[in-house]
Amino acid sequence: MTIKVVRGNPTPEELAAALAVVRARAAAVAAQPSGAPRPRDSWSDPARVAAHRLPRPGPTAWGRTYWPG
Repeated sequence: MTIKVVRGNPTPEELAAALAVVRARAAAVAAQPSGAPRPRDSWSDPARVAAHRLPRPGPTAWGRTYWPG
């Protein structure tokens, strides 16, 4: 693996920190089984809508009830 600094002059400590993050992320991805289901995104979780009360009727109520499919 080659890492190239394209802008700026990072200190050796900054480079070590960035490399540690990249290596930890690569190790976490490699440790997951290839067929493992991904965790569900909280944006698409239907419980997110049910946790809140519906808005009161009014001229702008339609904008607060939008739920992307």
